[in-house]
Amino acid sequence: MNRQGIIEFLNKNPMCCLATEEGKKPRVRGMMIYRADSDGIIFHTGTSKDLYKQITKNANVELCFYNLEKGIQVRVEGKAVENKDAGLKKEIIEARPFMKPWLEQYGEEVLAVFAVKNPVAVIWTMETNFTPKEYIPLFEK
Repeated sequence: MNRQGIIEFLNKNPMCCLATEEGKKPRVRGMMIYRADSDGIIFHTGTSKDLYKQITKNANVELCFYNLEKGIQVRVEGKAVENKDAGLKKEIIEARPFMKPWLEQYGEEVLAVFAVKNPVAVIWTMETNFTPKEYIPLFEK
């Protein structure tokens, strides 16, 4: 799978597990990315959540995407950088109406948008289980 194939895979399989660190302990949770494109891998969280606090202390993250039918796992590592683009935030809010009641109650400033920058991917399948890992940069720097 080449770079473009990986990006397509992430967008078709937006559910992932996202790993952070808190006090030298790993923390993993299920997430749904907003999209993956040349801006990075875009996801969001609330500023009151542990995830936000963990990323602001240590921006290194890893995401793991899996497609059971195809038996493909893609792990992506990179740095999560807060994206303060108001237009992107509005776009996400419009695309995800389930957030509107929460944002109406607390205001849009409680929504934090991140982009995983300089992501590097590793693909795993049963066929490649014992072959050396190949690290694939997803975007040109």
